[in-house]
Parts: sequence; structure tokens; C-alpha cells
Amino acid sequence: MAKPETRAYSSYSRDAQALLAQMIRRARIEREMTAQDLADRAGVSRGLIQRIERGDPGCAIGAVFEVAAILGIRLFDADQQTMTAHLQANGATLALLPKSVRPSGGTVKDDF
Repeated sequence: MAKPETRAYSSYSRDAQALLAQMIRRARIEREMTAQDLADRAGVSRGLIQRIERGDPGCAIGAVFEVAAILGIRLFDADQQTMTAHLQANGATLALLPKSVRPSGGTVKDDF
């Protein structure tokens, strides 16, 4: 199947991408870093930094998170200790849930 040329994103998603892009660009400029300096620290290309700062939704989320972490941008309202606690709690909950979810195949016969 051919990959669609454009993908529709919700307005919330587009706004979140734009906000994060602005925060990254602002933090980089406030720290007086060039795009190339940031790219070198993150281990990515300068072009990817430019795409991240434009809010391109096609950028790898890992690269975006790493760039944000280098610049000191907190993506979640939690410090490292709180985030670790949340990870452990969510991991424990996920261990109890089924690994996959499938629609039920048949109808229930309840005519006793």
C-alpha cells in the first residue's frame, strides 16, 4: 500500500508540535547555541534540528526528546525521581493487563 503524501493531524496535535518547536528554538537561542552546536551534542544533523524547530511532525520522537533534554526543557511536569516512580507504577499496571486487545469474534449466546 502506498504511503499517503500528507497525514491529517488534530488541531491539538499541531498546536503541541508548534509549541514544543518554539520552546526548543527559544531555549537554543537563549543558550546562545547554533543549530550545528546542538546537532553535534544530540548526534543528529543540522537539518533535523531545523525541522524540529519548524515543528515538522515527521521527526523521530526520540530525537525531539533528546534535543529537548539537552536544552533543559521538561516535557512532563515531573522531576527525575517522580518520573521514575511513574514508570515503575505504570510498568506494574501494564504487567497485569493483556498484551494485546482483539475484538470479540462471536456473539454471546445468553438464551438459557
